[in-house]
Amino acid sequence: MTTHDDAWAALRGRPWRLVLSRWPWRALAYLVTTVPVGLVSLVVLLLVLGVGLLTLVVVVGVLVLAGVPLLAAVVAALERRRLRLVLPRPGEAQVPSLRTLLRARRSLPVAWREVGHLVLLAVVLWAVDAVVVLFCVTVPVVLLAAPWLSRVDRLAMLGWQIDTPGEAWFAALGPGLVALTASAYLVTGLAVGQAALARVLLDPQEARLSAAVAELRRSRVDLVDAFETERRRIERDLHDGVQQRMVALTMTLGRAELDVPDGPGLDLVRAAHRQAEDALEELRTTIRGIHPRVLVDHGLVAAVHEVADRSPVPVDTRLVLPGRLPPAVEAAAYFVVSEALTNVARHSGARSAQVHAWVEQGRLVLTVGDDGVGGADPARGTGLAGLALRLEALDGRLDVASPAGGPTEVRMECPLHAP
Repeated sequence: MTTHDDAWAALRGRPWRLVLSRWPWRALAYLVTTVPVGLVSLVVLLLVLGVGLLTLVVVVGVLVLAGVPLLAAVVAALERRRLRLVLPRPGEAQVPSLRTLLRARRSLPVAWREVGHLVLLAVVLWAVDAVVVLFCVTVPVVLLAAPWLSRVDRLAMLGWQIDTPGEAWFAALGPGLVALTASAYLVTGLAVGQAALARVLLDPQEARLSAAVAELRRSRVDLVDAFETERRRIERDLHDGVQQRMVALTMTLGRAELDVPDGPGLDLVRAAHRQAEDALEELRTTIRGIHPRVLVDHGLVAAVHEVADRSPVPVDTRLVLPGRLPPAVEAAAYFVVSEALTNVARHSGARSAQVHAWVEQGRLVLTVGDDGVGGADPARGTGLAGLALRLEALDGRLDVASPAGGPTEVRMECPLHAP
């Protein structure tokens, strides 16, 4: 026989499978337990409201009325456990204990949805469930037991007199089985409906918000990956296309210097050769900035050392890393170092700079400092601001401390695992 994951799946299946499954019994248990929970909730709620309103003229009344959200939290915790009877969730996290829940409530705002669920349960749901359970249990049991009950006394139900054994067996095998099936559907359907309503009211808003934030982070990481892919494509096109043509141009101009006789023409060729070499050097620098080959081949340590060696300001590098890091993290760290050292050379007036990096509790921590004049403001430029957005997509952060008069420190932190 096919088993179903929850009562809703069983309700959509074949009737005989629903009747023979465990879900009508679990739904019946859910409805039956709703009655005492709702009754107790109603009594306690009326007691709290009555005492609170009577003592509202003094401070005690306010404190008593503040117990309503606490009662709602207790009932909600119990309801989340009862929901497993009809709508269990595979892999659902364990519901926290009542003690843990009450501690957490001290720092959380009032959950008005839980209060609404409490009022609905105490005023309406338990009464509806009591009537439905009484009807759905009594009618099928009496009809199915008619052959035995008719031997004791005359049996009458809904204006139908059962006098003979034949009528009793007909009532059991005909209307009795129909009533049993209808009751199974009614009980299961009512339990599923109430459980779904409870899920809507009691599922924490924070869980849905966290799921939305996680999805947003994944989409931002995908954008970063797409950006990296496009960056590498541009670097490849420049390296294999434009750079090769520039190399060929400089070689052609070099041969032309050997063939052109002395005079104004030779001077023009030599000037064109120098300009081509300068353009080639700028192109190579641009390619390294777009996607440094040393970063891909040898990792962050080697790439940072190369940037430091090119810096006109002496740079002290101390990188204590366990090995290769995730490509997105390495790329973000490299561009932070490159942008920061560029700013040091252009604006700081520093005599020295330091680049330190290490891994701490699963996060890469990297700092770039200098002894310059300070006063750096990331909001005035697009370089560090863009890198900060890039790090946010990786669940990281970028901080700049640069008081007037210096020193300046750029600090980045980024988890080694993508969100």
